[in-house]
Amino acid sequence: MPGLLVLFFTRVTYNRVIGLVLTVALIAASVYKGYTNTFVLIVIDAFSLTAGFWLAAKMKPKTVRKIDG
Repeated sequence: MPGLLVLFFTRVTYNRVIGLVLTVALIAASVYKGYTNTFVLIVIDAFSLTAGFWLAAKMKPKTVRKIDG
């Protein structure tokens, strides 16, 4: 799920670093509230964040070359 949040926030803010920071802030809030309390869940979240950040880099808009003539 955090990977999808990174992709969502990246599309909304047009910046993958800001999308990652917003997602990490949400995860930190859930850890603080006690919803994420096992080490395994934290590792899964970290892996998902990494995958989402990588996919956000691949999601860059493609430039279209205009052919004259």
